[in-house]
This record gives sequence, C-alpha cells and structure tokens, in this order.
Amino acid sequence: MPIRARLKDYPVGADALDLYRLASPDIAAKWQAMAAGLATLRDEAGIPVAEVVSRQIQDLGLSFRMTGDAEERPWPLSPMPLVIGAAQWHEIERGLVQRAELIEAVTDDIYGPQRLISEGHLPAALVAGSRFFARNLIGARETRAEEGSARGGPGNLLSVYAADLVCGPGGQWRVVADRLRLANGIGYALENRLALSRSTGALLSDSHVRRLAQFFADLRSGMARACSRESPRIALLTPGRLNQSYPEQAHLARYLGFPLVEGRDLTVSDDRLYVRTIAGPKRIDALWRWIDTNALDPLAFDSRSEIGVPDGFEAWLRGGVELVNAPGAEVLEAPAFAAYLPRLCEVLRDEAPILPNIATWWCGEPGQADAVRDRIGELVISSAFGRKVEGLTGGQGSSGQTLSRLDRETLLAAMDRRPLDYCGQEIVAQATTPTLVDERFVPRAFTLRAFVARGADGAWTVMPGGFARLSSSDEMHTGWMGEGDMSADVCIVDEAPPTNLVQTRIAQTPKVRRGGGILASQAADNLFWFARYVERAEITLRVIRAVLGSMIEVDAGVGSNTETVAALLDLLVEWNAIRPATARLPVAQAVLAALSETRLPGGVGTLFSRFRATGLTLRDRITPDFWRLVNRPLPLLDSHRPSALLRVTRELIERLSALSGMLAENFNRGPSWRFIDLGRRLERALGICDTVATLAGEGEAPEALGVLLDLSDSQITYRARYLTGPSRDPVCDLLLLDPDNPRSLVFQVDALCDHIAALPSLGEDMMPEAPLLEARALQAPLRSVVIEAFDTGLLRATEARLLALSDTIAARYFLQYEKSRTTTGGSLLA
Repeated sequence: MPIRARLKDYPVGADALDLYRLASPDIAAKWQAMAAGLATLRDEAGIPVAEVVSRQIQDLGLSFRMTGDAEERPWPLSPMPLVIGAAQWHEIERGLVQRAELIEAVTDDIYGPQRLISEGHLPAALVAGSRFFARNLIGARETRAEEGSARGGPGNLLSVYAADLVCGPGGQWRVVADRLRLANGIGYALENRLALSRSTGALLSDSHVRRLAQFFADLRSGMARACSRESPRIALLTPGRLNQSYPEQAHLARYLGFPLVEGRDLTVSDDRLYVRTIAGPKRIDALWRWIDTNALDPLAFDSRSEIGVPDGFEAWLRGGVELVNAPGAEVLEAPAFAAYLPRLCEVLRDEAPILPNIATWWCGEPGQADAVRDRIGELVISSAFGRKVEGLTGGQGSSGQTLSRLDRETLLAAMDRRPLDYCGQEIVAQATTPTLVDERFVPRAFTLRAFVARGADGAWTVMPGGFARLSSSDEMHTGWMGEGDMSADVCIVDEAPPTNLVQTRIAQTPKVRRGGGILASQAADNLFWFARYVERAEITLRVIRAVLGSMIEVDAGVGSNTETVAALLDLLVEWNAIRPATARLPVAQAVLAALSETRLPGGVGTLFSRFRATGLTLRDRITPDFWRLVNRPLPLLDSHRPSALLRVTRELIERLSALSGMLAENFNRGPSWRFIDLGRRLERALGICDTVATLAGEGEAPEALGVLLDLSDSQITYRARYLTGPSRDPVCDLLLLDPDNPRSLVFQVDALCDHIAALPSLGEDMMPEAPLLEARALQAPLRSVVIEAFDTGLLRATEARLLALSDTIAARYFLQYEKSRTTTGGSLLA
C-alpha cells in the first residue's frame, strides 16, 4: 500500500498534542514535503521505504544490544524524522545552554565551597544520597588549580551534556532527565542522519535541514582546547564490547579519529596517562570517558572495578590528563535533584528556567513527602537516586493510579521507613509524532535527547538535532531502547538554505601525514587472534571437505581410502573439533558434529563465534562491508546428507576466503595489517605442520598426498610442475620448502620474519628484539635443508618453535595472551 502523501490521512485531530499538528503552517509544510518525498522514494525504489532505510542501516553496520541480549540487533530507524522549526529550536537551545551552565555551577559548588548547602538551598542528605556523589572530589578543582592543569587552570567539570525532553501541553518543552555520565545517543544521532541522508538523496537538503558535522567538529575542538599540546591525542574510553552502546562508541571513535581504548590499555606514569602500544607507551592528553566515576579508578573509587585505570584520578588531579566529563560531574543525574533545580536557577542566575523540568517532589523533605502521599494517585513514584528500592519493581517508576490497593499500601509503608529514597513526579501528557509503520503514518509518543558540548572557545554549542526515541507504548521512557521502540532523526529546518560552515581550528585542513596512528597493544592482540581464528576455521573446514570426498579430480576421491578418512578424523580430534568417540561414528554424523560444535574449542561453531566476538572489539578499525561478512550467522544444518553438508562446508570456505581477501586488500600496510598477517601466517604454518605430519608419512598412499595438496590449495601448481601423480618428496618440497608457494611452510616463516622486522622497536640501539631473533632461528633450518633430509623430527621441532614464537610475540606486544596449542599434544586451547 503506498504511503499517504502529505499526511492527509494521519489519524490525529487538528487539536491533538502532536508535533505535526502543533506546527506552524510553514513548518507543517516541511512535514508534508518530507512525507511526499518518502512517497516518491517508495515509488522509485519499488519497495517499502522502511526497507530502503533498513538496507542503508545494514550497509553502515548500525546495530545495538538490549539488556540481556547475547547478540546485537539491527538499529531500528523510522524513515520519518521529527521536524522542528528554527524559531522553536532557538528557544530550546537557549534553555539547554542555561541548564548546562546551571548544572555545572551547582556541581562546582557541591565539590567546592558548598554554599548552597550551608545556606539551606540544597539539603546535604540529597547530595550525600546520590550514588554518583564522589566525596574525594571535594576540593579537587582547587587542587588542580594549585598543581596547574594542562591548560593552566582547573578546567571545566562539564564538557558534554545531554537532556531528555518531552513536548507537553501547549507545545511547551520540558526536561525529564539530565544525562551527565554518558552521552548515549550522540553517536546514534549521527548514524541516523547518515542513514537517512543516504536513503533519501536530496530530500533533507531540499528541506533546508541543518547539518550536524559542525557540532562534532566543535565537540572535538572543545576537548582539545584544554590540552597543552598543539596536536593532542584524545581517546575514547569504553567499558568494552559487551556494553550496550559499544557499537555507538566504536562508530564515534572512528568518525572523530579517536583511539578506542579500554582501561587495561592505559597506564599512568609520572602523573601522565599513557596508552600501551606496540611501540611502547604513548601519551593520552584527553580521555572521553564512557564509564561511571565509581569505575574510573579502582585505587580512588570502587576497588572492584576491572574497567578503570589505576591512578587515573590522581593523573587528572595533577593536571596530567583531561577527562570528559570530569570525575563526579554526574552527581546531579539523580532524579531527586529536579525538585531543586528551578529554585537554584533563581538563586544562582536570578532568572527562571527557560526549559522547566517536570514537577518533582523529594520525599527526603517532610513537606514534599506529605505532598507526594496526598497526591500519590496523580504522580509517578520513582527512586530518588536511581537505585532499586522497596516497593518499586520497574526501572521507570510506578504510576500511583495504576497501583493496586495492596501495592499502594506496601509502597507507602516503604516510603515511611526510608522517605529519602523516593520522589514523586507529575504525569505529563506526552506529545506524539508521525511515525511510518507498515506504510502508514501513525502517532507515537516520543522523547528527544538533545546534546550540548563546549567548543574551541569554551562556549556551549548545541547539536542542531538529536536522537528521538519513539515509544511502542504510551508510557514515557527516558532509558535506553525498549522492545518494539524505534529511533528517529531530528531535523531542524530553516526557511533558507544553511550558509557555508566556518571551519574551526581542528576542522581546518591538517598537515599531510601518513600511517594509521597508534596501535594499542590490546588492539594488536585482537587483530592477531582474529586472523588466527579465521585461518584456523578455514583449515578445519578444508579437512571436513576432504573427509566428505570433495576431490573431483581424475584420481579416486578420498572416500575410497578409509585409512585417509580415519587420519583426517584423527586430525579433527587432535584439533578438538570433535570428540574421540565422535570420530568412530559414520562419516556424515562426525562431520555434522564438527560443523555444529560450539563447546569444544576447535569446533567450527566455536571458531566462528570466537572470531565474531574478537571482531566486535575491532569495530572502529573495520569497514561495514567487512563487519557484515564477519557477523553473518552460520547456515542451518538440517540434514545428514553428505551433499548438504558439503554445500554448507563450501559456502563457509568461500565466506572465509572472502574475509581473507578483504584482510589482505583493505588494510593499510601498517602495523594493524602486519598483526593480522602475523596471525594468519603463524596459524597457517601450524596447520601445514599438522597436515603434513598426518598425511605425508612413510608409505602413505597417493590419495593421501593428493588430499594434502588439496588442503594446501597446491594441486594445480603440482600438476603444472610434475607430470606424474603425487609423490612424497615432491609434494613435501612444494608444501614445506618452496619459498614461492604462498601455501608453503617456508613462505609463512619468511613472512613472519619480514613482519616482525618491520614492527617498531622499543630500544634505540637498533638491536633485534626477542621475537625477531626467534623468528630468524626458526627460519634458518628451513632455508638450509633439502627435502631428503627433512624428517618428522624437524617438522615437530618447527611446530614447537612456532608455538614458542607465538608466546614471545604475545609477551612483547600484547597485554595478555593465551597459548594457542600445547607443544606436545597439539590440542587447541585458546
């Protein structure tokens, strides 16, 4: 069914509390132009416009994770944006800047002179009760001023601020929550705009929608302004890949050019912060933290934190690093503070709030507690400090009018016992916005998250747009995306086209430079192991294909030689792809077990899961095309038939071959690529050692040697070189000692030596480090032996040296590592 152009059938009355219906005639015309443009897009594409946008989301690799989800979900973006006129947005901007300045002033007082408390404007229990109040921050700004911060002053507590807004009766915008810890959604606002602009062509520019790029340039400049160096290094501190907004953080880091680091990547020395890299520690001037203050430094805050940086707080206190936002800045994020902010605005600024927050009463004050009890049926009762409290089951609070008599009595009794844990908030009639669902416009309630950041001059700048959450229910949610919720771009429209943007200092054309920036040790570790898992999965699949009799050459297939099949199955057992008992089952069942195995470390399912998990940590370094290939699920295994199993095996080999090709061609030839190829070459060398030792022993049948050539993709090369069938010495020479064969053992070892020699050295004496010495010691015997003298002992010694080299590489370049195989049994452990 085609989209109803110009919203003429939108099922909301003219007097409804709806963003489109509340719009002035000129802005309503912009809404209609958007709807008409989407209808045109649908007609041109011949598919629903939501599918057009969805394809762009897939191309960009946009995803998110809900609480409890093991896997990420595609990002849910509505094709219809929110449209807000420039005049209305101007008032919102003024209100956001005013509120950001107010919050910083209150926070500055809490950790400084505390006049608001001593003069009775702010209860001490309210401050101390906030789970984000950091007692050891009191006086910190004075300490920073005395020590001398990186820019000669104490710096700002707030550099990035976000607020959740709702549009209420009369079109009045109100603040329902302040976001001071994490600016969740700021990256998705950017991603929404990218997806929508790519999907709709010139529609946004034709509607004179303000661009977002300047805001992000200002944000980056603002973070750089407090740093002492002219070209500071700014990093984004993430809690890790399992965090709900990790995809957003990775996208932001890539867009802004910030290294994405975890706490274990960082170290403090002489009150300065450094990131551990393969070239030694590199200084970090500013850190955009996406973790709570309590987790920031286990020595200063919560000692149980495993994601923070020991002595990181001390480094900030001494001016050795700038933190965005400063530690403790989130103290006012507790909902109960909303009860005092309107009055504090009058006290500190001598003016009324431009953007009022929803009316709030904190039960820690007797008068406000009595008001909440008297009006409990008209209010939402929430946790005052965001903690789980007795009598409230939902994270968003409970509406008093929906509580049963028993639940209400239970809640009131709990409030009597600990009144300071509760607050009451008014129930606000929430505006709706047109949302495109199943090719029809329907109203959905929404909240708008707006973002403010300091620019190069320290002044606040407001993102001309934001991130809108479209609720699947009528309830007002200010948390993260819920089941069935959607997001929408927020478009601020002008009557005339926007003027050319004036570039900020940091957005001007930079000096020409080469190289890929720093490579953190943890990132090098992940790149190395990602490539190893990919290569390990490929050789396992090649063995499975051989077991299934995939050879279709003139010679008899592997299926005609039961001893060769048994040897290949034993190899799968050695690699922990199947259990010993499974190898004794019929071939099809054993293969099915290997393909679907997710518990044993060498099973195909396990290996695919591991390189997907490792790939998650590389989101800031890999392209969306590459990520889609990595993240593609395994095919369904619903048949024991060898032909079906062979089809799946071939499909997976082709997928891994595509990955290997992208790894080889799409990475700049810098350290990142070298660690990818190091992992690939080392794992391939180990695979060659195992397969040759298994299939090229004395007295092996020609069929086994033919399989060995197939496993190493060297069948064509061998036939072009020799007119006879496979013989042991020619096959082994090709697979072990031929330096021109990219599938030979010596080729892998030569590549290992070249890569390690090209990596940066920690010393200035230019002497080779341990990994290079060990690689050359591994290379020398292979370069000085002839195949007639190459025996099983030398092969197993080479394998042991490869394993030792893996450990030496890890010890030199990585933060932590696991041995890939045991040197005796050859079983997979990583």
